[in-house]
Amino acid sequence: MENQGQGLHGRVLESLGPAITAGAYPPGSVLRTDELEQRFEVSRTVIREAIRVLESMHLVTSRRRVGVTVRPTEEWNVYDPQVIRWRLAGADRPRQLRSLTVLRSAVEPVAAGLAARLATAEQCEELTRHALGMVATSRGQQLSAYLVHDVAFHRVILRASGNEMFARLGDVVAEVLTGRTEHQVMFTDPDPAAVTLHVRVAEAVRERDAARAEALTREITAGAMAELDILAP
Repeated sequence: MENQGQGLHGRVLESLGPAITAGAYPPGSVLRTDELEQRFEVSRTVIREAIRVLESMHLVTSRRRVGVTVRPTEEWNVYDPQVIRWRLAGADRPRQLRSLTVLRSAVEPVAAGLAARLATAEQCEELTRHALGMVATSRGQQLSAYLVHDVAFHRVILRASGNEMFARLGDVVAEVLTGRTEHQVMFTDPDPAAVTLHVRVAEAVRERDAARAEALTREITAGAMAELDILAP
């Protein structure tokens, strides 16, 4: 029964979450639990569980005798991976991708410079392995396989920086990279120059060249922004 309950509140979430983040329920809108029960044909317990999750994302606030109120956009937990996923699925996708790519541009080059100083031998090996995996899957429209290595590579960079705040952005970067692929905001095959840059970043980190690692990663994020200018203007 527990799995069924999770499935029911998950179904409510997957309807309400994207609707709220897409603006179908503007900030200040009030959702009544009894109306939601009828609409989704589920129990009050299921609705409350879904609302609890939305509250944890700061999308809504729930008060007795008032109902469930959609919070102002600036109060949302925009770093929540699920919120990012919902926003990338909506009409605001180009702006959201641009905002997240600017965040990457600010953080990842610095993280790469730190990684060049602090990465362990195991992390250097991981970086090289995933960079070579990106090379191996960069031709023949293997975007799903490429994405696995791309996400893993950037997670290692953030983790190897030794900064726990950067490391926690791994899920955010993963959602950006996944969203670009799932919503076809990428070329059929990755840009060969970008793939090569990842290999060179892995080399710079392994060689403890912080300045080069940072500069090369800056080139990667600049390239990602340039792609958005073409594919999601």
